[in-house]
Amino acid sequence: MDMVVRFLVGGALVSLFALIGDVLKPKGFAGLFGAAPSVALASLGLTIAAQGKLYAAIEARSMIAGAVAFLLYALACVYLIGMRHFRAAPTTLALLSIWVMGAFGLWAAFLR
Repeated sequence: MDMVVRFLVGGALVSLFALIGDVLKPKGFAGLFGAAPSVALASLGLTIAAQGKLYAAIEARSMIAGAVAFLLYALACVYLIGMRHFRAAPTTLALLSIWVMGAFGLWAAFLR
C-alpha cells in the first residue's frame, strides 16, 4: 500500500510542477520543474509520515548537499562544453567524478 501512495503522491506533484513549468517562459523550465522539486517534496512528505520530522530533516540536508554537488558538476559541464567546446558525452561522463567527490566531501564535512 505504501508504494501505491508514493506513486500517487509523486505522480500528482510531478504533474503539478510540470504544469507550472509549462506556463513559465522559456519552455526549458518545464523539465526543471517537472523532476527534482516534485520528487523531493513527495519523498520528504512520505518520509515525515513514515519516519518522523527528525529523520526527514536529515534526508533534506542530504538532498541539499547533493544539489550543491550537482551544481558544481553542472557549472563544470557548462564551462568545458559551452566555453571550451569539449565533446559532450565524454565530458559529462568524466565530470561525474566532480559530483561524486562533491557529494561525499560535503557529507564527510557536514553531515556525518
